[in-house]
Amino acid sequence: MFSAVNSFLNSLDDKVWGLWLIILILATGIMLTVRIRGMQFTKLGLALKSIRRKPDGEHGEVSSLGALCTALSATIGTGNIVGVATAVVAGGPGAMFWMWFAALFGMATKYAECLLSFHYREVSSDGHILGGPFYTIEKGMGRRWKWLAKLFALFGAMVGLFGIGTFTQVNSISSAVNTFFDPENAWTVSLFGSTYSWTVVIAGLCVAVFAALIIIGGLQRISKVSQVLVPFMALVYIVLGLAIICLHIAEVPAAFAEIFRDAFGARAVAGGALGAMFLAMQKGIARGIFSNEAGLGSAPIAASAAQAAEPVLQGLISMTGTFFDTIVICTITGLVIVLGGTWNTGLQGYAVTNAAFVQGFPFGTGVIAFFLMLCLILFAFTTILGWDYYSERCIEYLSGGKMNVVKIYRWLYIVCVFIGPYMTISAVWTIADIVNGLMAVPNIISLIVLSGVVAKMTKEYFSRYPKI
Repeated sequence: MFSAVNSFLNSLDDKVWGLWLIILILATGIMLTVRIRGMQFTKLGLALKSIRRKPDGEHGEVSSLGALCTALSATIGTGNIVGVATAVVAGGPGAMFWMWFAALFGMATKYAECLLSFHYREVSSDGHILGGPFYTIEKGMGRRWKWLAKLFALFGAMVGLFGIGTFTQVNSISSAVNTFFDPENAWTVSLFGSTYSWTVVIAGLCVAVFAALIIIGGLQRISKVSQVLVPFMALVYIVLGLAIICLHIAEVPAAFAEIFRDAFGARAVAGGALGAMFLAMQKGIARGIFSNEAGLGSAPIAASAAQAAEPVLQGLISMTGTFFDTIVICTITGLVIVLGGTWNTGLQGYAVTNAAFVQGFPFGTGVIAFFLMLCLILFAFTTILGWDYYSERCIEYLSGGKMNVVKIYRWLYIVCVFIGPYMTISAVWTIADIVNGLMAVPNIISLIVLSGVVAKMTKEYFSRYPKI
């Protein structure tokens, strides 16, 4: 039965993440890059400098930094540690190239979707912010497109419950804890007809309890926790990764050469280059979007709640999330894995990255494994928090603002966090890919239709401030 389910999921995943969706996402990013004149490259310095900008808007629930950290809490997660590993294992080192390629154009996509979401947001009488691609579609494209907005919200809620938000995160946390504390599965218990290590059970329970305590507090509590944990966990991980890269600096050029060769199928046997190239492209782009969420439509929900006066400036700040996530953190993970060669050893998921980090240091392997486990736990935990906020906003839109429905969904979300450790790794990531792809489609359609609005607002803003 399980093999039949996995076969169906893999078949559906191949259809959703077929050539059509890859072309759609890349073409949208390229089109937006042209319309905003490559601003993700020319204005990146301004965007990075604006991150610490003080709140300057009348309305909003969090600062621009708080909105970015909330978005980063949802994007910097297992995709950066486990997702990169699964992409490189399935698609080869060349998958890294396609992650970079998608991210560079994805920065334009992230800018546009966050600008539009902020521009079309609604502010209720109590100061509560209502914003996201569903309002962008409804108000920007017109009410006759409300069905598309509802479709986005439905897929968004599904991504929260079955995709990025719960299963993949807690599954990766429990796997990391198990790998560190009980790799031989010496302490086991029978649950749900299968045998699990006690470390998996205890880790799953702890994550569910702590997530519930924070989620009940709403956006402000999620934002405060994210502003503390996100910078800390990112810094620790970056330092560890850069240390390994520096220790093996002489091998880095060869690693980059392998990535570029593999990206275009050069490693494949005769006649299979095109298939190998497409596999690397498929896995790289799918995992890249899973990681940085450019085009997915999630980050705009957080961006719409920012206390900012200018949609363009908020769009610039928001697009740095893709830069930090993929260009910085995913690159570090990918390089460490390629340098270590652990992608081609039969290992899967977190074990690939863990092995690469452990063998990358000639000393203190136990300490390195512990810090990597800690990074993954924090990465995944903050993603659980961020995606609860996103999916609650989707449910709020679908229910017409009925908060009782939102509260029911909140508890369903916590239940999914609880059962996540008992899902199989392959099924978890396949389900995540499917619902991610479905969620992206309505958002991408709105970006194409409203690209003129993005271009006009961008041009007007920089004509008012020509010197920045």
